[in-house]
Amino acid sequence: MNEYTGWLLDLYPHPEWGIVLWLLCDDGQRRCLRQDFPVTFYAAGPDKRLRALWLFLREQSLHITPSRENRRDLFAGMRTVLAATLHQSAALPDLHRKITEYFPDLILYDIDFHVALRHAAVYRTFPMARCHVVVDEENIIQELHVLDSKWELDPQPAPLRVLTLELDTDPFHRDPKEFIIGTPRGKVAQDINDPHSLGFLNYVIQKYDPDLILSSRGETYLLPLLLERAAKYDKPLQLNRDPDSVIGRKKARPYFAYGQVIYRGQQVLLKGRLHLDTSNISLYGDYGIDGVLEMARVTSQPIQTAAHTSPGTGISAMQVIKALELGILVPVYKEQVEDWKTTAQLYREDMGGTVYDPILGLHPDAAEIDFSSMYPSLMKYFNISPETVNSVKPTAELVSELGMIVDRNNPGLIPQTLAPLIEKRLALKDILLTLSPKDCRYERYDAACTADKWLLITCFGYLNFHAARFGKVEAHEAVTAYSRECMLRAKEAAEDLGFRVLHIYVDGMWIHKLGCRVPEDYKPLLDEIQARTNLRIGLEGVYKWVAFPSSKRDKRNAVPTSYFGIFQNGEIKTRGIENRRHDMPSFISEAQMEILEILNKAPSGNGLMDFLSEIQTLVQQKQAELRDGRVPLEKLLVHQWVSRNLNEYRAPTPAANAMKQLEGEGKSLNPGQSIRFLYIRGKQRARAWDLSEDLDQRTIDLPRYTRLLTRAIKTILEPVIGVENISVVLDKCRQLPLAM
Repeated sequence: MNEYTGWLLDLYPHPEWGIVLWLLCDDGQRRCLRQDFPVTFYAAGPDKRLRALWLFLREQSLHITPSRENRRDLFAGMRTVLAATLHQSAALPDLHRKITEYFPDLILYDIDFHVALRHAAVYRTFPMARCHVVVDEENIIQELHVLDSKWELDPQPAPLRVLTLELDTDPFHRDPKEFIIGTPRGKVAQDINDPHSLGFLNYVIQKYDPDLILSSRGETYLLPLLLERAAKYDKPLQLNRDPDSVIGRKKARPYFAYGQVIYRGQQVLLKGRLHLDTSNISLYGDYGIDGVLEMARVTSQPIQTAAHTSPGTGISAMQVIKALELGILVPVYKEQVEDWKTTAQLYREDMGGTVYDPILGLHPDAAEIDFSSMYPSLMKYFNISPETVNSVKPTAELVSELGMIVDRNNPGLIPQTLAPLIEKRLALKDILLTLSPKDCRYERYDAACTADKWLLITCFGYLNFHAARFGKVEAHEAVTAYSRECMLRAKEAAEDLGFRVLHIYVDGMWIHKLGCRVPEDYKPLLDEIQARTNLRIGLEGVYKWVAFPSSKRDKRNAVPTSYFGIFQNGEIKTRGIENRRHDMPSFISEAQMEILEILNKAPSGNGLMDFLSEIQTLVQQKQAELRDGRVPLEKLLVHQWVSRNLNEYRAPTPAANAMKQLEGEGKSLNPGQSIRFLYIRGKQRARAWDLSEDLDQRTIDLPRYTRLLTRAIKTILEPVIGVENISVVLDKCRQLPLAM
């Protein structure tokens, strides 16, 4: 027997039996281990059909052991099911397809998720877990013990060996000529069309034996191209560390989530070594590689899977693991439907979160407070789960008691799943409050906190998601009912203590009180709100000033999701304005931020007018740069997400015209992908950036860009100087002499 300690890098089914685990051992070796790991799935239905399934399973060439068991369905309670156990977990997906085809009337459980989730439920494993294993002479695991927890705040980092791959240019814009290999000793460029570059890449991979290949457009362009060349020239590309496994490939696909169409590019999945394409990672811009590792850690999904899937899939994986731990059957599809409701009941019970329209204008010495992970905390504290919400509906009268709807004595599946995640994120937030952004640990903690935040954001919507395994509309409605009551209690507490409520949006509240300018001034209010709601609430920050701009359509009304302000520490916060929009040219966004930087010089909200002349000079310079053609074209680019195929556009919008231009060159875009274009004069109105021909800069639609710039300026200045004065200020900008 041999014993090893190290980090769990990868886990996947072996094609013959059991599973394969790759361990980054403390002695520096990368070891491939095997483990016998039988998997069991279940089926429910009429006895006659279950008997037919029993006979079908006995006829398979696989070694399957069927039996009858009593198992718990979360919604139906205990039921008698057919259990089938097999040691060849790699065969389960194909077996699932056959059973679905021949027995569509049966309800299947525990059959359609990755073996890593089953392993996590049994051994508490997760990617990069510290493990101690005992193996025999054939490297077959006899004992496995996990030495740490996925909920640790500062886990011991794994010594990952990283190799990078990148292209010399965007392949959609023009054909790349080189790809660059990055190693600990530096970077080496290779001719992308030279067959000998394949041999050099193999040499580098063999010499450095990386654990992680980090690429840019590796999945969507580079690796498929290199694999195609390798097959053509009969020079195998040794990307896999496991020589007995083939490289996994998944096709590109668009899907609808979070209110928009999302495009997931094709995937290249390695065995025994990881490959992550930063341009094809879900939410990479929000939390980076550290966030991907955290997402994999807390959800127990393989790292390459966690990188490509949405937070909703991560929450589903966590629920699956908890259900397996509790002995609850995991259905392939949710069988339950929403209870019948009248129109009046729908109106009363499904009102959503609380929103109070903001008070227009600029407000000095204001503060922003918000409940920490409000919806998940409500689900945890009030034990809101599909199986715990009873037939009593969450009416305002019952919710006012904050506890009459659900049973808090027997924690449900969802609260048990969320509890450790909530605690971890709150602990990470507390650590971040004590660290300087310049601290080398700050970025890693912030990425982990952001990844956990996305999971918690998604968990509420999953209660009402049609495909959620453990969703129930009534539980979703109960959460919003409790949230409305909690926000009303918070509002009443603020008003009782003399604060003026400026704005409420779902779980956040903006308040003002004369004399309250430092965090300590708000502690009595936070304590009072926590006492009245039993939820943790925190101070997001104290503003020197905060502004709520008016609607573009109606200057009398504000937009609940738009505001900007400057905290006492000088940090600028913006939401819903031009610099936060993905389809706004960077030239416009940067100009807006420069104006805010000038206003940031004022010690308080009362001194903003002193900097008006400096802003006027800046605006005039920006207008001159635009007029004289001194703005780089890259800063005028408009990015828009394609929501449909080209033939589905009913009107010739700028984006549709740009798509048509690209299609003329054989470059097609799928729903969910981003298109880049410039506004130009003429019938086309837009010119796709990724066309092969050079652009005549004289065709740029300067009046349109000027209008966008003016709108961005107005957004900031209207709350500061008033709507009635904005035209006068802009006229003065045009009259000022140019600064030399």
